[in-house]
Amino acid sequence: MAPRTRRHRAALGARDGSRPRLPMRLLLPVCLLVALIAMLMLRGYVHSEILADHRIQPEAASDRVPEKIIDGGPVIDTRGGRTGSLSVPDHHLVLTFDDGPDPTWTPKVLDVLKKHHAHAVFFVTGTMTSRYPELVKRMVDEGHEVGLHTFNHPDLSYQSKKRIDWELSQNQLAITGAAGVRTSLFRPPYSSFADAMDNKSWPVTEYIGSRGYITVVNNTDSEDWKKPGVDEIIRRATPHHGKGAIVLMHDSGGDRHQTVQALDRFLPELQERGYRFDNLTEALGAPSALTPVSGVDLWKGRAWVLLVRAADDITGVLVVGLAVIGTLVIGRFVLMLLLSGAHARRVRRKGFSWGPPVTEPVSVIVPAYNEAKCIENTVTSLMASRHPIEVIVVDDGSTDGTARIVEAMGLPNVRVVRQLNAGKPAALNRGLANARYDLVVMMDGDTVFEPATVGELVQPFADPRVGAVAGNAKVGNRDSLIGAWQHIEYVMGFNLDRRTYDILRCMPTIPGAVGAFRRSALERIGGMSDDTLAEDTDVTMALHRDGWRVVYAENARAWTEAPESVQQLWSQRYRWSYGTMQAIWKHRRALVERGPSGRFGRVGLPFVSLFMVVAPLLAPLIDVFLLYGVVFGPTQKTVVAWLGVLAIQAVCAAYAFRLDRERMTHLISLPLQQILYRQLMYVVLLQSWITALTGGRLRWQKLRRTGVVEAPGGPMPRQRAHSSSDRRPVA
Repeated sequence: MAPRTRRHRAALGARDGSRPRLPMRLLLPVCLLVALIAMLMLRGYVHSEILADHRIQPEAASDRVPEKIIDGGPVIDTRGGRTGSLSVPDHHLVLTFDDGPDPTWTPKVLDVLKKHHAHAVFFVTGTMTSRYPELVKRMVDEGHEVGLHTFNHPDLSYQSKKRIDWELSQNQLAITGAAGVRTSLFRPPYSSFADAMDNKSWPVTEYIGSRGYITVVNNTDSEDWKKPGVDEIIRRATPHHGKGAIVLMHDSGGDRHQTVQALDRFLPELQERGYRFDNLTEALGAPSALTPVSGVDLWKGRAWVLLVRAADDITGVLVVGLAVIGTLVIGRFVLMLLLSGAHARRVRRKGFSWGPPVTEPVSVIVPAYNEAKCIENTVTSLMASRHPIEVIVVDDGSTDGTARIVEAMGLPNVRVVRQLNAGKPAALNRGLANARYDLVVMMDGDTVFEPATVGELVQPFADPRVGAVAGNAKVGNRDSLIGAWQHIEYVMGFNLDRRTYDILRCMPTIPGAVGAFRRSALERIGGMSDDTLAEDTDVTMALHRDGWRVVYAENARAWTEAPESVQQLWSQRYRWSYGTMQAIWKHRRALVERGPSGRFGRVGLPFVSLFMVVAPLLAPLIDVFLLYGVVFGPTQKTVVAWLGVLAIQAVCAAYAFRLDRERMTHLISLPLQQILYRQLMYVVLLQSWITALTGGRLRWQKLRRTGVVEAPGGPMPRQRAHSSSDRRPVA
């Protein structure tokens, strides 16, 4: 029975009720992306960037507030339907600190309190508690009480009961996770004295009591947040005639050095006058407001604190990593602009030559596996070459009649060598063994050359130090969106890079579509290796290590058929990225070797590893942080920063297009390419990392060709008419 196709299996799965499974190559990146977004959202929530409400209610009438509340003390109890208030006894001061804990000022406040044997109440927010749980634990361990101050510090008179419950529960969860306790004390944000209670805030206070909390306001305000000076803070915090008081101070929200200095004088001065500094329940002679928590609630609190810390740490590392990579990438752009310009000026200056003109015949090897739709165009383009050549088409076990098509053309100096399917490296080696000449050009079976390409490609061999030459590969089918994106990538990413690598003498890859080799150089390194899936990168690195120069010939243009669907592009780039990783690993010993090998290892390998393997993996973070910044702010700065990065890329792209004498119209799709195309490359590279780290094996994946790129009749290739059945959609 014939094997079932993937589509057939999917159809059978749909009929039998089973759901098609998401491939691991998609599942893992999606999971990582979701995890990253979740961490960013959590961090944004904890840093009051998400769901924060900074509105403050203006003063309102107070005719519906009970008189005994307005005229009563700062401790308001509305639990169980009660409406009462309490005041602190004479010569008792309850210092309260709002908005913390702060990593800078809270420890200093705690140190002063400990120095003078004083207790206080800290009304902490959930956001700060989640980020600095160790400070809340220290408060509880040193005998202070903690109270709720909501999670995100909103004015609760604007909030629904559901939002109020959320603020309380999340604040409580953070305190439980930090110190293992639950508190019954609450202070509303933006609160003041009891006589400031109005018709907007009183219903909130009643509701807070129904949830089991005592509301604590104040009756003495130090106004330390205004930074009026140490003497003024002490004066305002001191009650008159020995009265007891709840004093409002702050240990967060800005520079609190005046508060710390005032405390260090205020505490001993009032202790000498007979005042005691207690926490609230000590001053009232009541049971502690803190209750130990155990079991599931305790573990939920600890898990929350752990998640917040992980989100903070991981996003912090990512931000630093992104900044470092961004700096390196911008530095690389500047280096590329300078060095590629230097390369262009060098090879284009009047009178430049590699040496005496190279006129000797060249062997052109064309490995072909099922290239029936392309091979005629490829061979026809070679027949128009102005340089003397022989063409060797190595049919690598094709099943579509590729070899017969070439033989039927009956062209002079064209030979067909047949072999059982053994892979591209074996086909190239077979062609090398059958080549008559010392200079060998290698190309793909889906590529066409211009008449001058071979001649331009071999001229650098006039320099006996040159072992290989990289040509200028161009996308022939650039009429679709995905083709245009690859055209930008080829011109900006590959060719601009090759100019830079040429100057640095660390060219990592001779493109399989258009490259030339000195046969003796290949024989010294053992020919084309099948150790990796990127035989072109592998052989180039081997030539560097053997002491040969590898250069770039900008005028040796070849037109190749780029993948026309996302699936085909995925397969190609997956093989490229995984093969590049294999080649880097294979030649890793170059890092510690001497001579030409060591030079390449300490210049080329780090450069390639950083900018072809590591940096692209972090590049999508730019878009993730862009989206976060646009939605949650600061929107303007985020957009300006992203546009700045895009402008740098646009400058590099425009310069690369100018050097390659390409039309600038294709750069219109650059912004979309940077947003969408980069995500695809990110997923491909991530899949390659997964394959490498798990020891997986990747087989060669043949791309489906359409043969739309024909032999050029001028500087640009003609594209023949094609039917919809020949061309696959972009996605």
